[in-house]
Amino acid sequence: MRPSLAIQPLALAIGLSLALAGQAFAQDTGEEGAPAYQDRIIPSDQLAPLPEDEGEAFDAEGLPRSLDLQLLVSRTERGPETFNEQGLTVGGFWETLDHGSLSLDATLLHADRDRNQDGNGWGGTATLWQRGLFLDGGWRGDNGLGVLNTALPTLARDQYRFLLPSVPFAGVSTDWRQASRGLQLMGSYGRGGVFDGARVVGFERSDGDVASLGAQWDWAPGWTGAATALATDGRLVPGGDGGVQIEDNRTRAVLVSNGWRSATQSLTLNLQSSGGDPASALGAWLDGRADQGRYQHRYGLFRLEPELAWGALPIANDAEGAYYRLNYSYARWNWNAGLDHIRSVSGRSFEGLYGNFYGRYQASTRLGYGGGLNVRDADSGTAYSTQLFVDQLNRWGQTRLQWDFVDNGTAGGDSWEVKLDHTLPFKPGQRLSMSLNHGSLSYAGEAATRTTSVSLNGGIEFTPRLSLDGSARYGRGTGPGAFRGTDLNLNLAWRFAREWSLVGSIFENRGARRSPFILDPLAPDTFIDIPRDRSLFLSLRYQHRAGTASGVLGGPPGSPVGSITGSVYLDDNGDGQRAASEQPAANVTVLLDGLYAVRTDSNGEFTFPRVAVGAHVVTVVPDNLPLPWFVDEELDRRAVDVSVRDQQRVDIGARRQR
Repeated sequence: MRPSLAIQPLALAIGLSLALAGQAFAQDTGEEGAPAYQDRIIPSDQLAPLPEDEGEAFDAEGLPRSLDLQLLVSRTERGPETFNEQGLTVGGFWETLDHGSLSLDATLLHADRDRNQDGNGWGGTATLWQRGLFLDGGWRGDNGLGVLNTALPTLARDQYRFLLPSVPFAGVSTDWRQASRGLQLMGSYGRGGVFDGARVVGFERSDGDVASLGAQWDWAPGWTGAATALATDGRLVPGGDGGVQIEDNRTRAVLVSNGWRSATQSLTLNLQSSGGDPASALGAWLDGRADQGRYQHRYGLFRLEPELAWGALPIANDAEGAYYRLNYSYARWNWNAGLDHIRSVSGRSFEGLYGNFYGRYQASTRLGYGGGLNVRDADSGTAYSTQLFVDQLNRWGQTRLQWDFVDNGTAGGDSWEVKLDHTLPFKPGQRLSMSLNHGSLSYAGEAATRTTSVSLNGGIEFTPRLSLDGSARYGRGTGPGAFRGTDLNLNLAWRFAREWSLVGSIFENRGARRSPFILDPLAPDTFIDIPRDRSLFLSLRYQHRAGTASGVLGGPPGSPVGSITGSVYLDDNGDGQRAASEQPAANVTVLLDGLYAVRTDSNGEFTFPRVAVGAHVVTVVPDNLPLPWFVDEELDRRAVDVSVRDQQRVDIGARRQR
């Protein structure tokens, strides 16, 4: 049995006292001939494993495999509607010798909602992935079956100024790579639709199809070409009950990209054509990058005709112009500045200048401060937003004090907000961050809303079998859009037997709106005004893990293990740290080493248990992020070094243009 938490500090204090007493005794008796102290470190791969917890057994025979079953019941209030859901979720992965890694993510959902098609109330999702299938000639393939999202070749995915979203569908997908020739081939086909469900993810299919084809190849040293075609029946628009709904529409789009890259420079030209409802359009944009010492230059030209579309989701259109960005990072300084000149192709949208600046100075190891400025200037008026912040690291944790202000000019009134974020320095197994917000938010056509809120986000393991995690937010405000009450997302998990646990959850969300501090005229609109969503649910969970860790790392059987946990969240202030007031990103796929897939829960959390000691890569697949949130190409892959018996935590924030 492991020592109790109360005994550990006492033993540490006794040991430290004895060591200090021994040192004092040696000095008093004049033991000058004592040998000098030398560190003696036992390599992690030679450490003996911890004894198994009482009642826990692990089958280390065979290759890694897992099975996760959950039976859920819930009652939900969403806007004016109240309904019940019952669901079953099935997940897991299997490592095979000859066919790569297989990952399963499936749900079976029954709900008594009025919106359910055919009135039977049954639905659900199922996704089966085969990753890392190697064939002769250096080919590696990833194949999917079920509810998926359309993909893009790597070159087309690496967009700096413009966002090309994915389209959900139910069907098949395949992606093949040949590294030595830089060749990539992909394709998908299925029935389009939208995700639905409250506590259990479902999928509502439409009457139209979705199909895509893509290819990428290195056609000369330093040169890469890519082409992809996407056909969709149906268009996603904001829904009256929150989220999105399918509108009858047909879009055919083709994107051709050609890029050149060296050690310090790159240049990519994208040509896009779309046709169908409501109109046909062309688009072209050129993105460049040049690194010069501590400076990085980004620049581009663009022309996007009205009604330009990519699949079922809206993208930036009816704009032409140029942009320039300058980034500087060295030692204590980190700053960037940019300028966009934008004209409307049709004369009916924004025309003017958009400029921004952000800077941060690390005054010491414990103190940093900075701020930002965004300006949008047009014939209709000038709008600007500013941000000032101070970061301090002290014995009580990490603290940020931030002030935001925006003057929307003729588009709306002034908005301001003061935020105090603090993260406490707890030991592994415990975490807590707190946020205090106070401000006045004003949207176009509405009076100002004064709001004060307090937020908490964290988790604690009371015992090895009982844990609590989640977030809470209490707000009080005045005005037409004010929120009064409490947001909750709490999960209490009790592992009452080996491989069995019971989870009780409370969820209440006031919904989301677009932030008034976003001034970028090219940022795509968010689907906003999600109604209040509150629910209680209970789940019975079965988790089975088996197999040696050798399949994860390629080491010998019985190699030592640790674990990786983390979260995906919406990084509203872009500082790379999850504040308690920032919302989680639920139902987002996270990959370990490109093989093992899990999805984030309602609090944005994910876990990879029993990961082999050594270097690993955690990757976020931004398939279900709400617009206009995106995962930075440089941040969606995180290198993680796992130590024996250690738990590494990785929090990855999605960003949006400001």
